[in-house]
Amino acid sequence: MKKSILTVLLILGLVGVTPAFAESRIAVVDVPAVVAKSAQVQALKKEQQTKIQDLEKWLKTAQADVEKQQTKEGKEKLLEKYNNEFAKKKEAIAKDYAARLQVVEKSISGTIAQQAKAKGYDMVISKGIVLYGGDDITADVAKVVK
Repeated sequence: MKKSILTVLLILGLVGVTPAFAESRIAVVDVPAVVAKSAQVQALKKEQQTKIQDLEKWLKTAQADVEKQQTKEGKEKLLEKYNNEFAKKKEAIAKDYAARLQVVEKSISGTIAQQAKAKGYDMVISKGIVLYGGDDITADVAKVVK
């Protein structure tokens, strides 16, 4: 008996919520597609690739320098020095990229929110999560993000 009362109350509660939810305008955005089309993201990726290539050149130079050493101790000492430098350089590049990417992602999120508000949407959901429904505003957002 208690189960049936709880079930009825739960159903009534959901019915009471459904009309308000039904009046909400929901948009969906394919965020990865917007990010992929973003000129900011493309420039950031290109810059990151250049930094990685520079690091690879530096690493080859360091390896050649280690090979030039005559003694085993000299090689080990220099190798340790270069390994530490490499780790620091790699970490600095990764931190810089992550920080700059976060700024771009914030900008894209802001653009999505602005477009949704301008078009009168109450909620925006990632397109990858939605199985059915919602107005797709991906193209509108991608035009503004550039």
